[in-house]
Amino acid sequence: MFSNTAAVATRVLRQLRRDRRFVAISLVMPVVIVYMLYLFFEGVESPIVNPKQFVVPIGAFIVHFITYALCAIVLVRERTGQTLGRMFINGYRSIEIIGGYLIAYSLLSTVQSLIVLVGLEALFKLGYSFEVYVAIYVVIWLLAILSIALGMFVSNFARNEGQVFPMIPLVIMISVLFSGMILPVDRLPEIIQWARFFTPMFYGNEGIQQLIRSGSTLSDALPGVIGLLVYGAVLLALATATLREAD
Repeated sequence: MFSNTAAVATRVLRQLRRDRRFVAISLVMPVVIVYMLYLFFEGVESPIVNPKQFVVPIGAFIVHFITYALCAIVLVRERTGQTLGRMFINGYRSIEIIGGYLIAYSLLSTVQSLIVLVGLEALFKLGYSFEVYVAIYVVIWLLAILSIALGMFVSNFARNEGQVFPMIPLVIMISVLFSGMILPVDRLPEIIQWARFFTPMFYGNEGIQQLIRSGSTLSDALPGVIGLLVYGAVLLALATATLREAD
């Protein structure tokens, strides 16, 4: 099992090395969006609005969005290119394929998360302690890994890139509106407050808000971290169960 998973991860990494445009987009896009975020808050002159309250959760959302969208599209392309079919024919199991892709893309997400956090500090001068930065990075990184799993899960229900595009804004809008990132969840109508449990951004935002409010360590953000871990375990199980060679 582990050898097959490593083989899949190695193949995907080789593919990423050849697809320099995809890697460049994955790494440059967060920089551009973070800078646009900086320009936006430069234009917001209000004593009521504290940018530090929003920029870190938005930075985490940037990683979530880019990772989820790109992974979903790329994995559908893998299916239409018959790559997944050849893996099944060669005896690879669903869990080995999912694990291999997760390992390979997690390396890219690790860099993305670091780029976003460094960019936020450089532009907004957040001024947190080293321990808080480490804790925030862990939360963003876990969210990025979840986004890979989410992209794989969503891609299992699409058979071409045209079918996956409508799923991208659906998931993203749930993340924006119901995670508490912009408006506290308790201010939402009770009938839709349950929707927050279906987006990883809710758990990521909960952990990040705890860290930036109190300047605490990762142990104080455990509810959000545990939520991310449980959500990730369920999502990986669903992605593995729904991965099929063909319709």
